[in-house]
Parts: sequence; structure tokens; C-alpha cells
Amino acid sequence: MDAIPREVALQLCAEIRQENRGKWYSFAHLQCWGCMTFAKGNPDKMCLNSQEVYRGCNLINKRYTQRSGD
Repeated sequence: MDAIPREVALQLCAEIRQENRGKWYSFAHLQCWGCMTFAKGNPDKMCLNSQEVYRGCNLINKRYTQRSGD
């Protein structure tokens, strides 16, 4: 898999967080909440930077793949 450009990953992350805001019962909300809480809003500490090959978290990867396939 190719790397996701950082700006695109951050935009997808923001979209996903916005869509899941207030859905405390969903896995995606809990994942985003945990990521933002432990990273304290610092993009360098977020899940999207956790892999050697810059891809993103599973939610970002899925969204990127869906958009690339359109």
C-alpha cells in the first residue's frame, strides 16, 4: 500500500471524528476519542503516525481506500 499524504490523512481524520461526534456507543467514536485524548491533540502522537509506512489508523485507511476506488 502506498503512503497517504499527511494533509489528506489529517483531513480524513477530522471528517471521521466529526461524523462520530456524539456517538459514544460506537467503536469509531471510542477509537477517535482515545486517540485524541492520549495524543492531546498533537498530530505527531496520533494513531495516524503510528506505522513505519505512513498510512493512518484503520478508519483513515478504509476511508482513503474507498475514495481512491471511486
